[in-house]
Amino acid sequence: QVQLVESGGGLVQAGGSVRLSCAAPDNTFTSEAVGWFRRVPGREREFVAGISSNGNKTRYADFVKGRFIISRDNTKNTAALQMNSLKPEDTAKYSCAAVLLTESDWPAGVEDYYNMDYWGQGTQVTVSS
Repeated sequence: QVQLVESGGGLVQAGGSVRLSCAAPDNTFTSEAVGWFRRVPGREREFVAGISSNGNKTRYADFVKGRFIISRDNTKNTAALQMNSLKPEDTAKYSCAAVLLTESDWPAGVEDYYNMDYWGQGTQVTVSS
């Protein structure tokens, strides 16, 4: 099974920034939309941000709008999540995932973790107050 690899997590103070990266093993990634999700123990996994395969469309959860930016570089088979103005409630394990979507499936298809084709193991982000 294809596996994505996340990196960039860690401990950061409230108000600070972290950049997460998501790397794919081959260029099939370039045909797929990418989503970032997060999970806190005891809570449901939630959608954070998504980007279309060519990068011309993005989607954000309301709680990160204006603070997080999703991007991708298809020449490097990577995606990224720039997280700014972090809050303690952003503390979670963040995972990237990818899915092959048609135009009609956007954005619902990238917002549903169970719809994703493959994903990574996740990286922990802890925001201290």
